Amino acid sequence: MTDMPPRLAELVEEFATAPREVVLEMLLEFSDEVPPLPEGLAGHEGMEQVPECQTAFFLKAEVQPDSTVRTWFDCPPEAPTTRAFAGILAEGLAGATTDEILAVPDDLYSRMGLGHAISPLRIRGGTAILARLKRQVREQTE
Repeated sequence: MTDMPPRLAELVEEFATAPREVVLEMLLEFSDEVPPLPEGLAGHEGMEQVPECQTAFFLKAEVQPDSTVRTWFDCPPEAPTTRAFAGILAEGLAGATTDEILAVPDDLYSRMGLGHAISPLRIRGGTAILARLKRQVREQTE
């Protein structure tokens, strides 16, 4: 899928080609990459909770006038795998347009080869995060 944001496509390739033990290290690194929420989102005001995640996870997508999308994610540090999903999306979708985000494949985490490294329950949570993010973008562009 060539419409995927270029940085996200790079991340998919990096994860897909990495050995399993390296994938876990990469996930931990991404769990540290989640930017802090701005003051206006403190207390998760205006954010959507993702109940499919085992951990409290909140997200917000905001379509800008130039059709790029700003994203915010929040999840406790005690949930490094779920935070890693947020870190991957935050980095991979930075500066992406609405069309690029809507073009992200729903099976993103399978394409990254994460099924070999983490549980199906965690993959389902990550897939739900992506689905809700895309839905928020879709709702703002219709």
